[in-house]
Amino acid sequence: MLPKGIYRHFKGNLYEVLDTARHSETEEWFVVYRALYGDMGVWIRPLANFCETVETDGQSLPRFAYIGEKP
Repeated sequence: MLPKGIYRHFKGNLYEVLDTARHSETEEWFVVYRALYGDMGVWIRPLANFCETVETDGQSLPRFAYIGEKP
């Protein structure tokens, strides 16, 4: 599915993808990830949203770009 590891959000912050999970009622896939700054909060986001591209400054960029495995 989605590789675990470090991702850069298009606005610049780094996150660690911990896992993917499926909603028990809708069966929609979600990404479970941790912020690598601030309070290091754990978040979930629909997989489709995590993997989509966004338009910023006239460029099409991935919302989260894979950087690599966790060191």
